[in-house]
Amino acid sequence: MAEPKKKSSRSRTARRRHQLKLAKVGYVYCEKCHEPKLLHHVCKNCGTYRGKKVIEFEEEEKVETSVTDSNLNKK
Repeated sequence: MAEPKKKSSRSRTARRRHQLKLAKVGYVYCEKCHEPKLLHHVCKNCGTYRGKKVIEFEEEEKVETSVTDSNLNKK
């Protein structure tokens, strides 16, 4: 196997490695709900891809609990 004749300096090593970095994650905004999503992926919020509904989510029933004064006074 080939061996280097001389030791590589720190600057030469750094110049070679300066492009070995993580790329930024590309986010775009959904056309329907305007939430950030990954490029070329289905929106996790509304389930659309390129303007078409792809995934149907089950609607969860939201039960609102209201606190009244009579409930607070009970012990």
